[in-house]
This record gives sequence, structure tokens and C-alpha cells, in this order.
Amino acid sequence: MNDQQVAKNEEIKESVMNKILGVIGGSFAPILGVLAGSGLLSALLAVLTMLGWMSTESGTYAILSAAGHAVFYFLPIFLGITLSIKLGANAYVGGTIGASLLEPHFTKLMAEGTEQINFAGIPVVLMSYSSTVFPILIAVSIYALLDKLLKKVIYKDIQMFINPLISLVLIVPLTVLVFGPIGVYAGEGIGMGIEFLSSKSGFLTGAVLGAAWTFLTLLGLHWAVIPIAIANLAFGPDPIIGMAAAAPFAQIGMALGVLLKTKDKDLKTLASSGIIPGALAGTTEIINYGILLRYRKTMIYVAVAGAVGGAINGALGVKMSVFSLPSFLSIPAFTPIAYYLIGTMTALVLGLILTYVLGYENKNKTPLMGNYESNLISVIKETITSPLSGEIIPLSQFSDSLFASETVGKGVTIEPEKGEVFSPVDGVVTTLFPTKHAIGVTSEGGAEILIFIGIDTIKLNGEYFTALVNQGDKVRQGDLLLMFDMEEIKAAGYPLTTPVVITNSNQYLDVKILKSGTIKVKEELLTVIV
Repeated sequence: MNDQQVAKNEEIKESVMNKILGVIGGSFAPILGVLAGSGLLSALLAVLTMLGWMSTESGTYAILSAAGHAVFYFLPIFLGITLSIKLGANAYVGGTIGASLLEPHFTKLMAEGTEQINFAGIPVVLMSYSSTVFPILIAVSIYALLDKLLKKVIYKDIQMFINPLISLVLIVPLTVLVFGPIGVYAGEGIGMGIEFLSSKSGFLTGAVLGAAWTFLTLLGLHWAVIPIAIANLAFGPDPIIGMAAAAPFAQIGMALGVLLKTKDKDLKTLASSGIIPGALAGTTEIINYGILLRYRKTMIYVAVAGAVGGAINGALGVKMSVFSLPSFLSIPAFTPIAYYLIGTMTALVLGLILTYVLGYENKNKTPLMGNYESNLISVIKETITSPLSGEIIPLSQFSDSLFASETVGKGVTIEPEKGEVFSPVDGVVTTLFPTKHAIGVTSEGGAEILIFIGIDTIKLNGEYFTALVNQGDKVRQGDLLLMFDMEEIKAAGYPLTTPVVITNSNQYLDVKILKSGTIKVKEELLTVIV
């Protein structure tokens, strides 16, 4: 194999990794804001209870604690929604897949200590899915593939209910039978590996655990290791979390490095909003999913810093005496405290120095998750240009209630000034009505745009309309699609107000209107936000 082939293979591997990390990061992007807010609330409660200003037995604490922990507990639901949107599938089906794993009757089986249940005669491994990441990522990824297949083979008029039915019947059982147990067995395997290494060398175990813990956290696999640590506490202090504690401090150090180095105000805000809950409550999701996945170089820094700190903790015999997530407030839960501080502060300082000195941006300086908006939500945009020249009118004012109520989709109406319709995107003509009064174009990014010329013009049976493309044709933005005789259509008594809507609006976080008043062909009209 020559050097060019090797380089090409490496490029392919990197591209695949970028896509995987981009999908994971893009799934967390829409919920970073609420994760940050919830983490800060949990950190505030931790401070208030530590100072004795609020009792953990009070109703106030219970309500605020629920607000702070809800997004983490129901994480599979949120990820089911955001990942489905990211992959172009039905967000509500994805959310339902996540919700089914947390459905009270199902989770009650765990609470009651039921050892085993069966599905169609197949034994099911019961596990808690709250706060998990790995099972829902796999489940929704498979669902997205299934959804694309179903759209090709199921008759379009019944897809609305048949596709979700088939998807839920297949994916939910697969998740509890296969995807969930994979996480369980992976966690058990990791736990056995940690125990084996620990019996041989605390230094080596600490290095491996400190380096790997961040990546286990990214996939939610760390929750499968924590029960082992809790079980160890029944017989004395636990060494696993004692060594793994270096990782979150390495993450905090990395975030501090980004905070000090960056000139981007939004990134500074994101970094600080991750540092506070991480330092006070041990909640580092904002750092991991907001910064780590965005800037891949920081993964190396965190792994190195975590390995060094973990090795120190392992060699010095640091252990957790009472279960707690590693943070500054939980320092008394670890022993010996002095050695614990040496290991964790080494990880923090090293993470900070590596990030500040070596930099955090990727080589291509292209964020994996897009650009930050002021609300800390990273978004992916696709812009749709105007297919007609004319006057923009709010969709709510259109006389057809199906369009006005946004049942068909979000968008605008245009009172055309010329009888020409141009493609608003690069894509494919997916719908062309036989009467030629309406045409649908699906963009390369998946946005489905319907251009519906006039009111009741279907009654003209194609008269006065000329199609210049056929269904299935590939088109470029600005290509002429249709022509219509405005004078003849008006003379026949038909208004020409034309809705331009995104028919799959429910697959996007929002559809924003970019202009009002008069617009010309090819000017930006709409933006869809994922």
C-alpha cells in the first residue's frame, strides 16, 4: 500500500469519526442550554444544603431538585428527539422510543426487584435507562435507517400512522433486548477489567481509568461502572471513583484553558457555564458535549491530564469513602484528602496548561457542531431562497385554513408579480401535480418545500400552467421550474397568492422567515434550523 492510499484511508477514517462525533454533538447541541441551567441549579442546591440554609427534607428542596435533575433523568427522551431531527427521522417517534424506556409500568419492574421478564419468549435483561446515552443513540440510529426504508415501501397516504407503528413495535423491543444489554455487558466488562488492573497496579489502573473515564461518560457507559463502586462501599472505601475523579477535574481544567484563551464571547459564556456546575456539583455534561465534542484536540488534553492525575491517585491509594460525584464540594468524601487534592489538582492544572499552550481549535477551524448562537444552542441552518418575486404576506392571512393553521407546514405566502417559479434550493423535484399548479422540491439537506400557486387553481386542470421540469429531476437553486399566465388565471377568477411552505417542518426546531415586504427571486426567504 503506497503513501497516497494510506493517507486516503486515514482521511476516510477521520471523516467517519467526524461524522460520528458530529451526530453525537449535534444531538446534544439543542439541549446544552437546559443542561447548563439544570447543572447550575443543582450546584446552587448543593451549596445551600452544605451551608445549612436549606434542608434536603424540605418541599422546596424536593421541587427545585426535581427541576435540576429532570433533564438528566429523562435524557433518553430528549436525545431521542434531537437525534431523530439530526438524522432526518420523526422526532416524536424518537422521543417516544426514549420515553418507553422510562415508562412507569416498565421501570416499576426494576423497583420491585423483578429478576427477569420475557418478550415473546426471549428473556429481557432489566436495567435502568434513566440518564443513559448509549442505548438511545443506537436505537434511534437504527430507527432512522428503518424510517427511510419505510418511506420507500409504505404507501404515502398511510405513512403517518403505519411508519410510527412499525418503528415502535420493532425498535423498542430491540432496545431492551439488544441495545440496553450491550451497555450492561460493556459496563460489566469494563468493571472486571478495572478490578483486574487494580489488583496488579494502582498506578496503571489509575492512568487507564483517568484517561478513559471521559470517553465512558460521553457514551453514558460510566453509569454501568458506578454500581461496582457503590458495591465496593459496602466493604470499605472504593478505589474506582478515587482514581476516576481525575477525569472531571481534567475536563474542568480544559474548560478553564478555553475560557482564558478564547476571544469568542459565546464560547466564554459556554465554558464558564460548564465550569461552575462541574466544579460545584460534578456535572460536566456541558463541558463534554459543548466543548469536548466540538474541539477534538481537547480530547487528547483531557485524556493525558486525566491519566496523569488518575495514576497519581492510584499510586497514592486514593479512595472514595462516601458515594459522591467528584467536585470541590465533595472533597471530604475522599481519603486521604491531601493525596486526592494532589492528583485532582494536577489533572486540572495540566488540562488547563495543555489547552492554553497548545490551543483548542481543530486544524480546519470548523466546529463539529456548527456556530454558537447567543442562546448557547449550536444550530445547523439551511437557507431557502424565494421561488417568486412579489409581496410577502403572512401565512396566517391565507384564506385556506389548512395552510393558515400551518397544518401543511410553516412558511409564507407570496403575491407574485411575475408568472415564473424558480427552484429555491439545490435538490430534486419530488412532487409535480398533474395540474401543474403545485410543485415540491426536496433540498440536498432534506427540507421539503411546497410551492402552491394560487387558490383553487387546481380547477383549471393545468390550463395556463407550463412545467419545465419533471418529477425526479435534479435542479439547482435558481433553475426555472414552472411558468404560468397571470393575466389569464386572474381573468378566470382565481387569486394567485402562493404559499411557500416547508412540509416537514415538524422535523426542525424552527423555520424562520428572513424577510418581509417585497422580495425578488433568489433572495433569502426562509431558514430551517436543526
